[in-house]
Amino acid sequence: MAEKLSISIGQYSEQGVKEENQDCCGAVNPKEPQLTNKGIAIAIADGVSSCINGREAAESCITSFLSDYYSTPDSWTTKTSAHKILTAINSWLYHRGQQSDASGRGLITTFSALILKSTTAHIFHIGDSRVYRLQGKTLEQLTNDHRRSVANKHYLSRAVGIDIHLDIDYYSTSVETGDIFVLTTDGVHDFMDDHDIARLVSDAQDLNNIAKTISQFALAKGSHDNITCQVLRVESLPLQSANEAVDALTELPFPPDLEPGMILDGYRIEREIHASKRTQVYKAIDMDSAKAVVIKTPSVNYEDDPAYIEGFIREEWAGQRIRNSRVLKIVKQTRPRQFLYYATEYIDGQTLRQWMDQHSQPDIKEVRLIVEQIATGLRAFHRLQMLHQDLKPENIMIDANGKVSIIDFGSTKIAGIAEISSPIERLNLLGTKNYTAPEYLLGQPGSNRSDIFSLATITYELLTGKLPYGTALDKTTNLKSTSNLKYQPSNQYNPMIPLWMDRCLQKAVAPDPERRYGVLSEFIYDLSHPNRTLTQETKTPLLERSPLAFWRGLAIAMVIINGFLIYSLLN
Repeated sequence: MAEKLSISIGQYSEQGVKEENQDCCGAVNPKEPQLTNKGIAIAIADGVSSCINGREAAESCITSFLSDYYSTPDSWTTKTSAHKILTAINSWLYHRGQQSDASGRGLITTFSALILKSTTAHIFHIGDSRVYRLQGKTLEQLTNDHRRSVANKHYLSRAVGIDIHLDIDYYSTSVETGDIFVLTTDGVHDFMDDHDIARLVSDAQDLNNIAKTISQFALAKGSHDNITCQVLRVESLPLQSANEAVDALTELPFPPDLEPGMILDGYRIEREIHASKRTQVYKAIDMDSAKAVVIKTPSVNYEDDPAYIEGFIREEWAGQRIRNSRVLKIVKQTRPRQFLYYATEYIDGQTLRQWMDQHSQPDIKEVRLIVEQIATGLRAFHRLQMLHQDLKPENIMIDANGKVSIIDFGSTKIAGIAEISSPIERLNLLGTKNYTAPEYLLGQPGSNRSDIFSLATITYELLTGKLPYGTALDKTTNLKSTSNLKYQPSNQYNPMIPLWMDRCLQKAVAPDPERRYGVLSEFIYDLSHPNRTLTQETKTPLLERSPLAFWRGLAIAMVIINGFLIYSLLN
């Protein structure tokens, strides 16, 4: 039977010799699916005692982080989720502190968190609380204290709520069964050495008792601060054998070949819309609601390919999480499913490719409207840390009212899913040639800029009927061939395209991703508004723009110079 991520945890906190406990700690060990998608979170904070609201700062930081982390999209990476939450918490504490204390020292706290997701530990740290790991008999401090010393006194150089900008240390490391993590505030670790912590934790049985023992040891050593300690032991990791993973994926069989009139789990098949080597797509009627839907089924060619099956299942997973009017909607399954497939809304329209075949010379404003709608849908992917990776005219639909929708998720890369270990090698499907960014063809990872390349290529083709590099992109296999790609100015095919718009397209399809637009909004804005910085670039040398004119001019100049020299010699 496949193992799941499981832990044991112990916590202890008290005010010590102080009148008030300004430390705070907490942990969340969720059930599925959050256990797999988000992991287990444990956090510790130490409110700064010199502030009037240190306790409130620590409690707010821990409570907000542990609740809000599990509200972030499953598609986000652990790092993205934690950073966004901590940035928001810092902003709230900072502004609240400014309002409550004229000195600006209202709500300030240290913060350290450990998130165990799959087989990886993610650590986030600000201040001088600490996170340790004990592996075997070796204790390692995983965080660095953010302190500076002045006249033998220690001051925090970083804390949550101290400044509008928050600088967060992030560290990730693989985890092994039996690993023990210890989180402490400075009231503990400032009064005992690593050897003491390792010795006390090595005998760990009852972790609550161990956390208390460590804290009491610090008190006995003279701690004059609040004391808080958390101890977490990894009992098991989510490790599946390949056979177990395959069994889970093949729980539902592939559906049979579907013909008009057949009934599939309450859907009546109307007709086949499209078929390829990888999937079949059908129009169907939901017999309960009488609404038209689309049924997508896997190809029997891949019935024994677990990587393909996992990818097919992931398509529906991704689509369920994107809620945008310019992205195809996944239909929620309300009846038991007997076969592997998924249902989507039915769009009565045509693909962008079909539209392009019928509109060979569209108006520039009409093209902008289409591209802006595609960008709206694509932005929904990017906000969820998903890359579409296969944007092309065949994967875009236009209905009778001109509404544009992105309809395919087959190549989508999901950052949060990539963090979850699997014995099955995940497919990283490349997009379609001519629309795929060069970095993919070179085996390099993609980014938002890769999707922008694809969208800009579609824009170029809508405006010109051509591709920005012709067929040269097909032959891109190494860095040399990429550097030799020559952009074809769009206005040489469509003279109605102004220079500033052509320069916008050129930047968006630059072979080097670092030279492209970083975000979609910049590309869309420049597509409608002249960007002078693009048109003021150094002109291409005449030799490159027109070799014939260059050599003709050089020959004429040489004739004139030679004539002048001969005249000088004769006179």
